[in-house]
Amino acid sequence: MKANVKKLICTGLLALGVVALLGGCGSQGGDQVQKGSVLKIGTNATFVPFEFKQEGSEELQGFDIDVAKEIAKRTGKTIEFKNVPFDALVPALDNGEIDLAASGMTITKARMEKVGFSMPYYESGMAVVVKESSVIKSLDDLTGKTIAVQMGTTGADLANKINGAIVKNFDHTSDALLELQNGGVEGALIDLPVAQYYVAKHSDQHLTIIAYPNTKEYFGLAMNKKNKDLVDSVNKALTEMKQDGTLNKIYQTWFKTDMPKDIPVTYEGK
Repeated sequence: MKANVKKLICTGLLALGVVALLGGCGSQGGDQVQKGSVLKIGTNATFVPFEFKQEGSEELQGFDIDVAKEIAKRTGKTIEFKNVPFDALVPALDNGEIDLAASGMTITKARMEKVGFSMPYYESGMAVVVKESSVIKSLDDLTGKTIAVQMGTTGADLANKINGAIVKNFDHTSDALLELQNGGVEGALIDLPVAQYYVAKHSDQHLTIIAYPNTKEYFGLAMNKKNKDLVDSVNKALTEMKQDGTLNKIYQTWFKTDMPKDIPVTYEGK
């Protein structure tokens, strides 16, 4: 009788141990799922109208912000935005601080060596913003001039190729434009849509735009190259958004026109 009781006790303890072990495994799995449900998005919120904060508010808004929110919704993720300097976005992806960068990032061959890009979702180009009274009337007039750029951008790369130009680097596009307004530079080389938005909104500053030819480029959402599952899920969401018209609707909200119809599905960068 005692032997049977002892056997039953041992069997019961063993069963409890198995349950506890399975319970522990279930808890770890749940934590992983919960952790994976948060999409940490890095952005540099000074890039109107793509990502910015309205004066007096901490809430992020803009074209990229709305696109990112829709992607998170379609992939079943809870979104968490992190506002970081533009040139810190790629390192943040590399060290896992963020999962995705939504910050008007141009797809280039150099960047593709470091990050995984989504399909292109925006077509852009470059432009120089100058004062209407400026002696700069064409791109040829930029030789030897002082030009403001946002560091780490394709605009900065382009400015550094201008013969004799003195390039002043800034953390934010808004700072580059402020330097132009204050007379510290003779031009600001920035993305065309940002230039158009800024000049239209600040007509009192009497600015004009000189478009840069042959600078068509495409923005992509950047992710860690190792996270192929995320790249695939983001591309799936973007494809659906293009097909059902959601992406065009977001585009119309911010740019008051339809998206270009010739944005490629794949792009290898320049």
